[in-house]
Amino acid sequence: MKNALDRIVRSQVWRSIFRHGLPDSNRSRAETVFYNFFLHLHPTKVRKRSIKFTYTWGLGGMSFGLFIVLVVTGALLMLYYRPSVPQAYWDMKDLQFVVSSGTFLRNMHRWAAHAMVALVFLHMLRVFYTGSYKPPKEFNWVIGVVLFVVTILLSYTGYLLPWDQLSFWGISVGTNMIHAMPFGVGDKIAFLLLGGNIVGENALVRFYVLHCFVIPVVAIVLMAIHFWRVRKDGGV
Repeated sequence: MKNALDRIVRSQVWRSIFRHGLPDSNRSRAETVFYNFFLHLHPTKVRKRSIKFTYTWGLGGMSFGLFIVLVVTGALLMLYYRPSVPQAYWDMKDLQFVVSSGTFLRNMHRWAAHAMVALVFLHMLRVFYTGSYKPPKEFNWVIGVVLFVVTILLSYTGYLLPWDQLSFWGISVGTNMIHAMPFGVGDKIAFLLLGGNIVGENALVRFYVLHCFVIPVVAIVLMAIHFWRVRKDGGV
């Protein structure tokens, strides 16, 4: 068995895909991490206790996994959804009753969104209670806090898209709370979000663009910076 494995590792096919064989020394292990795209997210050396599952609970990785689920299911939902007042509600009904596995797809997107908010919050608690926000990681802690706010905004902007009574009044209450901000700032922000003074078609289109393009792009950029700083700061 060992001889067969050695032949596979030394074959030209294997070496065309992987630059290094099985790591048998500290140097070869470091080179394997350094030259591998996925392993490169981590430093070549980390503390043994910091990679234990009971230290991180995999909360950051699970949060990123849920984001991938949301991107995939969201892209599929966009195929059956039109962001217009006459059509949005009925498109959601078609997803529920007409489209094959439409209810499963929508619920998968919805529950992944709920779970992502919870896991990002728990991830922040883990970072706080283990002191992982201390120097030199304080900048990455700030990025993490901004990512939590972005996660909340992703969830909130998707709230209006079904265009039912729950969505309409939920957004109405939220924007009325923004109106309460002092010095007239809230009025300007609410007007910008709604595209007017009422929750109508302009608001639906703006929330759709924010939910499906603007905020996800911001989240991807911030996550890239977040992962990069994990490596530069010496791991978790």
